[in-house]
Amino acid sequence: MIGSSPLDDPKKATHAWARFRRLMWFMLSITVVTVVVALAVIYSQVEDVSPHFFIATALGIGLSMLLMSALMGLVFLSSGSGHDESVEDSRDKPDSPARPPLDRRKARWKD
Repeated sequence: MIGSSPLDDPKKATHAWARFRRLMWFMLSITVVTVVVALAVIYSQVEDVSPHFFIATALGIGLSMLLMSALMGLVFLSSGSGHDESVEDSRDKPDSPARPPLDRRKARWKD
């Protein structure tokens, strides 16, 4: 069951999303620097490389870093805003039926 989320408050949501955007701008700058350094190293180390290789390298490094940054930023947004605490786990309540622990030694496969 989901309770009231702190992100429902417009003031807190604005602050949290502004923090996320700052994080993404910071990671974009780090990504650009990383791509430029990687392309410079490739250019200085290898003699005859196609321009397509540089494009593929820049896109591969850049998009991978930005995707990882966005996903981790969303994790930080969810955790830092208190959104994670608004989710209630029914297994923590004393009146809910507990699931029996899975004992893999006793588990049998049906043929």
